[in-house]
Amino acid sequence: MAGIYLHIPFCKRKCIYCDFYSTAQFGLYGGKFLEAAFREVRTQRGFLADPVDTVYFGGGTPSLYAPSDIRYLLETVSDNFNTSRLSEVTLEANPEDLSPPYLNALAAAGINRLSIGVQSFDDGLLTFMRRRHDAARAAEAVRHARSAGFGNISIDLIYGIPGMTAGIWEETLREAVALRPEHISAYHLTFESGTTLGKWKEKKKISEVPDEESREQFLALHHTLTEAEYEHYEVSNFALPGYRSRHNSSYWTGEPYLGIGPGAHSYDGTVRRLCDMTVKDYVAAAEPVYGREQLTSDDRYNEIVMTSLRTSDGLHLSRIRNKVGDCFSELFIETARPLVERGHLRQNGERYWIEPADFLTSDSVIAYLFV
Repeated sequence: MAGIYLHIPFCKRKCIYCDFYSTAQFGLYGGKFLEAAFREVRTQRGFLADPVDTVYFGGGTPSLYAPSDIRYLLETVSDNFNTSRLSEVTLEANPEDLSPPYLNALAAAGINRLSIGVQSFDDGLLTFMRRRHDAARAAEAVRHARSAGFGNISIDLIYGIPGMTAGIWEETLREAVALRPEHISAYHLTFESGTTLGKWKEKKKISEVPDEESREQFLALHHTLTEAEYEHYEVSNFALPGYRSRHNSSYWTGEPYLGIGPGAHSYDGTVRRLCDMTVKDYVAAAEPVYGREQLTSDDRYNEIVMTSLRTSDGLHLSRIRNKVGDCFSELFIETARPLVERGHLRQNGERYWIEPADFLTSDSVIAYLFV
């Protein structure tokens, strides 16, 4: 199976932490971008050999577009790819955009899963992050989505925010569990270079939270959600039984995917590429320009190790053998042995995994295993 990701590169304003490519020039380029996206979908119709199982509208802020525009994009995908097995169609949305009429129209357009950028249920932190909604509007958006018939809702949360006390985080988690979304993604705030937050850090106006505070918040997240029957199936992702994100899971299992739009990545199983263009150049070009990276065996091995061990399913040696050969599976066994002996990595036969409660420190374990 395969997936298609449509990157909608527009926001009304940039959040202080976001390093995804986006622009506030929706009024100038919004219509032209749609025409260019339609064109790119048509020119890439031969990129995926497998049937498309998932479509994901990400951004940016896809909910800036009218449901009719979303429907036309979906129809263009269906006209050019095999979508006979399409099961999950996700749209990322901000709470302030999700009025009942808009939600009803999205459902009619073919969206069957929503990913809502809640981020926090604390008004002070939302203001700090330059979000355009407050806590009450976030909760209302989830309830409106449920009333519109959406039975697969995900919400995003952020922890590790300067000034966020344990009590504030616990209250956000209680609010999230009370709304009972099928899926919750929770990310530690990162200070990326070039973002407003990164610049504040460089100027010493703000600093990252201490490691111990991050760990306490991560453990509160893990225990609160798992006790509420959410499965901690990937470092940053939790789902009620049967509601894992199929689209994102395909990234972690190495399935091919096509990215549409400036800033979007694609992968055909061997070659990875990036449409590294501005919106202005993208809408003016007859065809997008892609930067390509041919993956070596070492690259593929490292990627298998990284993506597999970020999940609760872990890594099975058969995946290494099938993708890069027996010599790499033997290398993994030897390298992993001291980690297993120290309890940093669990093993049962040919399956290796990191306990979800230890996911916060998984990067150091994974890095040790890299070629």
